[in-house]
Amino acid sequence: MRYDLLIRNAWIVDGTGAAPFRADVAVRGDRIAAVGELSSAGAVSEIDADGLYLAPGFIDVHTHDDTNVIRTPEMLPKLSQGVTTVVVGNCGISASPVSLSGDVPDPMNLLGQAEDFRYPSFAAYAEAVEAANPSVNVAALVGHTSLRSQVMDDFARPASNAEIAAMESLLRRALAEGALGLSSGLAYRNAFHAPTAEMQPLVAALGRAGGVYTTHLRDEFAGLFEAMDEAFATARHGRVPLVISHLKCAGAGNWGGAPHALEKLENAARHQCAHCDCYPYTAGSSTLDLGQVTDEIEIVITWSEPHPEQARRPLADIAADWGVSLLDAARRLQPAGAVYHNMSEDDMRRVLAHPLSMVGSDGLPNDPHPHPRLWGAFPRVLAHYSRDLGLMPLAEAVRKMTGLSAANFGLDDRGVIRAGAFADLTLFDLATLADTADYDTPIAPARGIEMVMVNGVIGYRQGEATSERAGRMLRRTRRITDTRSHTHSMEESS
Repeated sequence: MRYDLLIRNAWIVDGTGAAPFRADVAVRGDRIAAVGELSSAGAVSEIDADGLYLAPGFIDVHTHDDTNVIRTPEMLPKLSQGVTTVVVGNCGISASPVSLSGDVPDPMNLLGQAEDFRYPSFAAYAEAVEAANPSVNVAALVGHTSLRSQVMDDFARPASNAEIAAMESLLRRALAEGALGLSSGLAYRNAFHAPTAEMQPLVAALGRAGGVYTTHLRDEFAGLFEAMDEAFATARHGRVPLVISHLKCAGAGNWGGAPHALEKLENAARHQCAHCDCYPYTAGSSTLDLGQVTDEIEIVITWSEPHPEQARRPLADIAADWGVSLLDAARRLQPAGAVYHNMSEDDMRRVLAHPLSMVGSDGLPNDPHPHPRLWGAFPRVLAHYSRDLGLMPLAEAVRKMTGLSAANFGLDDRGVIRAGAFADLTLFDLATLADTADYDTPIAPARGIEMVMVNGVIGYRQGEATSERAGRMLRRTRRITDTRSHTHSMEESS
């Protein structure tokens, strides 16, 4: 039996949570053809992976790469850390179905300029992704704020019944054209005035189509628990799987809240499909939000449209130089971006280690001085938190970025190493693996990623991108149903 590629003698971490095992993996075309002892088999090319670990390609479930997979299809920030699939359209903001003529509403400006929003239908966006031929697979959500931008002239109020009906029509069409589901960003000012009554008809349409609902909660600070209850109730109303985006206890006054938040998530998951994603850092990053300006934490400005010279400086230093309050300085800087050091390490570790959480980078690729999670999130989980600190076994860390993610987002035949699955593979040296990106130097590729394969094509090898890009647009082709049977039960994980 002759294959296209044989990877020999690797330690296989198959994405299911099972213990690593030593085996060979054969690839033919875009699929894994065989896994096991294949010493008598031949192939066009071979890789000796002795001492290395082979995992399914990592799935970044929380990205804002919507326009970057088209404008910068090499996608080096993701490919270089072993990511083979990105889920875009998170936090209520998506590149489609959107067309804009004026200013880009906050936080849609995280995705690009007005000219980048030129996809009035999901199908148009999907076709643009395919034409760009990115190096990674792309699956997309539709953002609630993006829907609002198409039907409302004023965000500071609830949508009318007619506007909700118009949003629902746009959503139904996008779902029919292959969108994974709906995301919301209810904490942001351009969605905050959307009450539960606005979301319910949308998630009901989502449930009828069989999509997934992800949400950047209405409050990640003092109102976290109430916001979680709202999300659970909204998802139940639509009978849809729920993913809470970047679950955290933000703000110094809320540190220590992770055990209760996770208890709430566990209780909900007993009655509905509920998960969360998490990034392995104690700082968040987004647009500069006046509601988050406080002297309790360090806030570092990453960009400012009117004052670009203030980028990479603490807000407190800028305010002191200007002789104004933090809030007045923040007003003067807007529109701007910021990194907020607003979480506790213990809370973050608890969320990251929980069996219901997945790994998502939440990286901002258009930020000129991005949070290091853009380039380092996945190696950081594997190297720092699993290998060095023993927060979770390697197999569990890999499950959180592969098998669990694929199950929750309906990505069939991905996220696992088995015969018949797509050949999305990441080969790494666990001994040398390291995230090198930090807050001072955030644009830096990881060490120890030896090879990344997407749909049977090697796109990254020993620190360099190849000239081959084989990513695909992954349209939803079936109902995304309750995935609890695909994951560890709470009893198994306790």
